[in-house]
Amino acid sequence: MRTMTCIEDLRQAAHRKVPRAFIDYAESGSYSEQTLAANRADLERIKLRQRILCDVSQRSTKTTILGEPVAMPLALAPIGLCGMQHGDGEILACRAAQAAGIPFTLSTMSICSIEDVAGAVDKPFWFQLYVMKDRGYIRSLVERAAAAKCSALVLTVDLQVIGQRHRDIKNGMSVPPQIRLANLIDIATKPAWALSVLRGKRKTFGNIAGHYPGMEGVTVLSKWISEQFDATLNWKDVEWIRSIWPGKLVLKGILDIEDARIAAKSGASAIVVSNHGGRQLDGASSSISILPPIAEAVGSQIEVMFDGGIRSGQDIARALALGARSCLSGRAYIYGLGAGGQAGVARAIEIMRNELLTTMALMGVNRVEDIDRRVIASM
Repeated sequence: MRTMTCIEDLRQAAHRKVPRAFIDYAESGSYSEQTLAANRADLERIKLRQRILCDVSQRSTKTTILGEPVAMPLALAPIGLCGMQHGDGEILACRAAQAAGIPFTLSTMSICSIEDVAGAVDKPFWFQLYVMKDRGYIRSLVERAAAAKCSALVLTVDLQVIGQRHRDIKNGMSVPPQIRLANLIDIATKPAWALSVLRGKRKTFGNIAGHYPGMEGVTVLSKWISEQFDATLNWKDVEWIRSIWPGKLVLKGILDIEDARIAAKSGASAIVVSNHGGRQLDGASSSISILPPIAEAVGSQIEVMFDGGIRSGQDIARALALGARSCLSGRAYIYGLGAGGQAGVARAIEIMRNELLTTMALMGVNRVEDIDRRVIASM
């Protein structure tokens, strides 16, 4: 892992080791992928201000997220099917995050269940929730997260319907899934990946399998999931989740100033400015372009987090400078997971932390809290 010098190195290694269908699942955006591309392009367009002859000998990336101390202003974002990037992927990623002193977020659509992860790690983690039509099942998920002592509930609010991802359809990642000869040949060329998945605790959605008789099968299960996303989801549901969840609530998927203002009054502890990694409304604003007005509108009322294209410590600095208190990153650590399991995730986190430390030095900044608009170069 020491020869992996950046997230792109991990990405290339993951492409060599993980079957294409699962790489495409993690990487793809919806429709023509305009918003997916904009997330990266708009981040890279932001230039940082280099300062010289500043005493930066006392630099630290330590800060707080949701009132809890963390080693750097980063959390691992919820990603479905982590266990298909590497066997027991959710457990391995959580262990790496906790060893690095940052939060890990388990997806509703994880392979390992809430209980699997809770039984394999030493500290609380965050749980991401999708609200489905079966509200009884959603209540049970919230209760399971509370029983596992999850320290925050991340409610995803931008998935009432699913944006079409062309690459998933072409790869047979559809409903029901289609097993294609090309996929089988690809898997046959990835024996280490296949062995890790075979050794994993589960081979399907751990939080959902067993909810109904016969749902252990991936075809039946995927069909049920596709039918469960609820177009009626609204702010009343946020109130309901708030009433049954005893801990900190984070609303993920805010991309509009008016929505941010409503969210700030909802009782949530934080919002995540996010367009779902470019996987939902194609043609929507990049996350970074809408972050400054949202942070200005509600940053004094609610903690503002950022998600959308983070691949480096420089990207973290850019988001903090434009108003975020912390960032979430998904694809960056998924590349690490595919490239090297737990060690790969640990390396992804280490790369971004080291980059942030160096970036702070060259911007003349010692504390995360001092990264603000003053570090942005005039355009």
